[in-house]
Amino acid sequence: MRTLSFASLVYEQKKKKTRREQFLEEMDEVIPWEAMVKIIRPYYPKAGNGRQPMRLEMMLRIYFLQQWYGLSDPAMEDALYDIEAIRRFAGIDLQTDAVPDETTILHFQHLLEKYKLTEKLFEQSRRYLIDKGLMVREGTIVDATILNAPSATKNKGNARDKEMKQTKKGELIVP
Repeated sequence: MRTLSFASLVYEQKKKKTRREQFLEEMDEVIPWEAMVKIIRPYYPKAGNGRQPMRLEMMLRIYFLQQWYGLSDPAMEDALYDIEAIRRFAGIDLQTDAVPDETTILHFQHLLEKYKLTEKLFEQSRRYLIDKGLMVREGTIVDATILNAPSATKNKGNARDKEMKQTKKGELIVP
């Protein structure tokens, strides 16, 4: 049994359970994670002398979180650090566990794609949900990236760049 950190104990005592927490608790109960893990286990790296692979069930849960909330790999890594409910669902305790970085998350996705496991996983999970009378749609956690862009619509030759557009609140202005 794991020892809970002070932050985890405080989190346990909060009064309200969020919709995200309720959804993740339900998914935790409904989806037979061990059966899903068995689909991947033959293809997953084995522990050896080098860097130890992350726990398979944790990586699978992270993959499902990404699909449910439409998160990119960097946003998923951030969510694992920022959101306690997501960490708990993935089985990560910041005090004792390493949080997978965006590259590790990407490599796991590539493994699933390489062996065409994504279709098997989602078909099987869809059947479990249908059997329980549930339906899951993709949700969103805002994953915004700010890009630096030139402030002017003119290029180096001082001519108007055809691909640059201006916006005004509520409408697009095409110069």
